[in-house]
Amino acid sequence: MARGMGPVRLRRTNYVTLSIGAVLCLFIIYFLVHSGSDAPSSTSTSASKNANRPPTRKPALKSSLIGDRPPVRRFNLNNVTITTDPIGNQEAVLILTPMARFYQEYWDNLMKINYPHDLISLGFILPKNKEGNAATIALQAQITKTQKGAAKHRFRSIVIERQDFDPPLMSQDEGERHKMENQKARRASMSRARNSLLFTTLGPDTSWVLWLDSDIVETPPTLIQDLAAHDKALIVPNCFQRYIDSETGKPAERPYDFNSWQDSPTAQEIAAKMGPDDILLEGYSEMATYRALMAYMGEKENDAGLEVDLDGVGGTALLVKADVHRDGAMFPPFPFYHLIETEGFAKMAKRLGWQAVGLPNYKVYHYNE
Repeated sequence: MARGMGPVRLRRTNYVTLSIGAVLCLFIIYFLVHSGSDAPSSTSTSASKNANRPPTRKPALKSSLIGDRPPVRRFNLNNVTITTDPIGNQEAVLILTPMARFYQEYWDNLMKINYPHDLISLGFILPKNKEGNAATIALQAQITKTQKGAAKHRFRSIVIERQDFDPPLMSQDEGERHKMENQKARRASMSRARNSLLFTTLGPDTSWVLWLDSDIVETPPTLIQDLAAHDKALIVPNCFQRYIDSETGKPAERPYDFNSWQDSPTAQEIAAKMGPDDILLEGYSEMATYRALMAYMGEKENDAGLEVDLDGVGGTALLVKADVHRDGAMFPPFPFYHLIETEGFAKMAKRLGWQAVGLPNYKVYHYNE
């Protein structure tokens, strides 16, 4: 009896197991099929919901995200040429002008410069005071007129900056500006303005930087190419001033900028006795340095190509290879070997291996107040 019942119970157990297994298999197959059919349905629903959105809003695709990013611009500075033929090689020039007052003669002269304007970028920095406000308004009016005018007169780009510090002098009158006791504070402020302007405007494709003071009202139209033709790291013309001689009543001219010079043993001796925060100044009887001043180096033959090596330079009109600034030469607003501003710049450039050169017989002219 027991032997006969054994096989019967085994067959019943096997049927039950098979039934349960079959149900489980059907459940698994249903689950897999159901999950597979949901995926496209979900994608389809998501696509229909996003059908009206811009493509850039679609998530998760790496290619679309890369397309939304700003373009990467690459510059090989080895390809930036700085040559004696800047026009022929289409070299970009940056003209930088610290401006406390606006002189129409400055702008008129700037417009006469015959270097292609589409290769020239302009940069200005003005103080945040009443005179600076007036100069900014006048400057903007001329810029608007020029940039809306004939294409050949338009400049490549123009930047106007306002200083983020107060000027040390309340007045920009020539007599006040040139007082000896005002020079350290005034020129330190000028250095800060020059550096701010330089660091925010120097582009990766700039070949030359022309520093041109806002009171330079007369230069040769070929100023840029004339100076570049000398192939010098720093080169400065002689700055004079036209006036009417009170004795003869006739037009005359006189030296104006005394910051371009060759050093002297006397100046070095004075510097050796100075404190660390003292500076040497040129053109003042109270501090006779006996340096050789380029202002008095002009020859009667008037050879415009005559070159002289300099230890200090003025900034009224100064052409600089952009590589000099890229190397780190700037305008020290602090005593640097007892020199400051443009004279300190020449010293810093020389420490970096760049020699300053002057042209005693090549003249530019300063506004006569």
